[in-house]
Amino acid sequence: MMGKAEIRDGGSDEAEDQDQTTSNFLDGSICGFESLQELLRASLKPELFQEVRRLLLGLNCGRPLDCLTLPEPATKLSLDHDFDLQAYCFHADKESLREPRIVRVGLIQNSIVLPTTVPFLNQRRAIFQRLRPIIDVAGTSGVNILCLQEAWTMPFAFCTREKRWTEFAEPIDGESTQFLQELARRYNMVIVSPILERDVAHGDTLWNTAVIIGNHGNIIGKHRKNHVPRVGDFNESTYYMEGNTGHPVFETAFGKIAVNICYGRHHPLNWIAFGLNGAEIIFNPSATVGELSEPMWPIEARNAAIANSYYVGSINRVGTEIFPNAFTSGDGKPQHTDFGHFYGSSHFSAPDASCTPSLSRYKDGLMIADMDLNLCRQLKDKWGFRMTARYELYAEMLAQYIKPDYQPQIISDSLLQKKPAC
Repeated sequence: MMGKAEIRDGGSDEAEDQDQTTSNFLDGSICGFESLQELLRASLKPELFQEVRRLLLGLNCGRPLDCLTLPEPATKLSLDHDFDLQAYCFHADKESLREPRIVRVGLIQNSIVLPTTVPFLNQRRAIFQRLRPIIDVAGTSGVNILCLQEAWTMPFAFCTREKRWTEFAEPIDGESTQFLQELARRYNMVIVSPILERDVAHGDTLWNTAVIIGNHGNIIGKHRKNHVPRVGDFNESTYYMEGNTGHPVFETAFGKIAVNICYGRHHPLNWIAFGLNGAEIIFNPSATVGELSEPMWPIEARNAAIANSYYVGSINRVGTEIFPNAFTSGDGKPQHTDFGHFYGSSHFSAPDASCTPSLSRYKDGLMIADMDLNLCRQLKDKWGFRMTARYELYAEMLAQYIKPDYQPQIISDSLLQKKPAC
């Protein structure tokens, strides 16, 4: 069944289609739609769309996710400031001995505001000004925990390998933290702030760091990125190396949270370690582009939520950032002045395999979700992943693997060693 598609002849029509496709790619949309969800909604009959939605987004406690109704002023502010605002609710089964543990969580994705040629201080403060109303909407909507995107205070300049961008680095208690501390106190909200950190106490060493700001404006702690990519444009070790903070879980007023920064989502053991330390919600603040990772984006975090029985919030920046000087990536491609399109698409995943639709692929946005944290233990009880995990088996294997004389456990077919019969 071909649905609405039809076969056409004519070079002019094909050229027109190609022009439209190119235009859609450049503006960041998917064939003119903000997200895959909206494209499917517009393209399918309602009954077909519901079935496709069930397969793509799963069911929470046996039914599609409920939408949350937010205060009217919040919705108006999102329209006034032109950012995508979505809100959903993850339920858990009712229990006899525990009350529901509902926490409201938010994710913010954003583009840079000013060109990268503008003085750095102006760039940073323009981002502050842009995010202020979005954070206000989160606060007035009752968000308890809010996470921003990776290196949110700056353009993601780590592709250029130019050291002048290190001026954006700041101490843990720097200007961005002070900006967010005031908002955390005002709204009684925990805020996760991923920044480029300058460690003044250790010789101005740079780190890719998430600062955890408590709901009283206090700094609870920090976590530094465990895995640093060396993939094409994403060769970030020019600026910082792998972090040294382990896999900390931060016990906040609203739940136990952890931060798996960007490239760490490609490493299953990284996800596991945060879970073993007791995380109930893990944030994955990221900066990634469509050509590199988009097919992986809806899979990895959702798989981690399922396998480790916790919630995951995935955040990606939006827009195409143009830099003053062209650069290459050692991959044979011509020099260029941008990474590609950061495709947004921030979303939540739950331990029962359900997930929210994604935010816009090209607009700033705020995703809000109510989560009943009781669902984490309920899914542990259901699937028994921890009980059946065989950690001792893998611990022994990994202990051998890191030794210089490690030999893989391979059993070869003995017939492979014989010469074929004539």
